[in-house]
Amino acid sequence: MRTVFYSMGVSLDGYIVGPDGGFAWTGPDDGLFRFAIDQIRGVGVHLMGRRLYETMLYWETDRDPDPDEATREWIALWRPLPKVVFSRTLTAVEGNARLATGTVAEEIERLRAEPGEGAIALGGADLAAAAAEADLIDEYRPKIHPVLVGGGTPFYARNERQVNLELVETRTFVSGVVYLRQRVVR
Repeated sequence: MRTVFYSMGVSLDGYIVGPDGGFAWTGPDDGLFRFAIDQIRGVGVHLMGRRLYETMLYWETDRDPDPDEATREWIALWRPLPKVVFSRTLTAVEGNARLATGTVAEEIERLRAEPGEGAIALGGADLAAAAAEADLIDEYRPKIHPVLVGGGTPFYARNERQVNLELVETRTFVSGVVYLRQRVVR
């Protein structure tokens, strides 16, 4: 069965965006982009909410007239990757994306039943909260940035439910960003 994981950059106090809705606090790239390229190779489909989809649209177009080698590599992996977008307001999506026709639970169950390679990646706090509520997340993979932003959109759902995790992998980057890969213990 395909693994479902939730991964995003997160502040040390647990937010994916700050109170202003921004994430400029994520700092300079110190190998994180290369790490993201390596991780996306293991993804078979990416589920995302509207806000993340709109942020990631940048990679669906040729906005950079002279991309470096890493950017070209990311684009070559990202563009053909199937994406499912959950939105109450969008009526159409671009690139290799489709609008979700069911709930996150229905979409994940359908994707798990289909033949296919690679993990099911989740992006977006609201979407991840719905998947967590249905106990559909197998792994949490936060990239924790060394900053306290004081509020915003939380990475973890605040649903007053305990979830036991087993540490599978860690990695520390020069900038102080710490990647954690944690498996849900069932």
